[in-house]
Amino acid sequence: MKTIFRFVVVLLVLVFVTGCASMLASGQRSAKAAWPDFAGAKAAFDRIVPGQTTIAELRELGFDPYQNPNVRVLNYLDIQNRFLPTPSIRLEDLPAPVRQSLDAKEQSLAYELDLNVVSSQRYGNLVLDMLAFNRKTHETGWNFKALILLNHDKVLYKLWSGQPHLDRLEQKKQPLGPFQELEGAARLSVLR
Repeated sequence: MKTIFRFVVVLLVLVFVTGCASMLASGQRSAKAAWPDFAGAKAAFDRIVPGQTTIAELRELGFDPYQNPNVRVLNYLDIQNRFLPTPSIRLEDLPAPVRQSLDAKEQSLAYELDLNVVSSQRYGNLVLDMLAFNRKTHETGWNFKALILLNHDKVLYKLWSGQPHLDRLEQKKQPLGPFQELEGAARLSVLR
């Protein structure tokens, strides 16, 4: 009888431990995107031809601030802050189309795309995670950023950056578990 009881207890523990992995938190941080992945966003960006592509064509490619919530409209002061953030960068150092855009002042604007698609999944021991002793997180996804300078309804200049494949593991160990967070809160209250 004792061996059957031990077997049932071991079986229940195994079911609990293996079944608990699905109880860990997961999430997705993504924005509404006109493209399913990094390659789609980059392919649309590559179809933009400075000096030829119009605002209407940008709309068809998905770079429209009125249809894509990830696209911001920048004025010439925003453009200036992007390209001349410090006095050490001189106007003469910038590409000719950027200088032309800055010289046009109110006649120029820019579209800035900032797209992040990230999924996170916690994994590991449920009890250690819940009590904040050991939290493990796996993040995957991609991001794409683009800056498109416009002047008189045409693209003047384009620039992109991004990360085609994001795969990040994070582990946070706290030997005191939930009490470690209380220690930080107590320290803050003493400093006030």
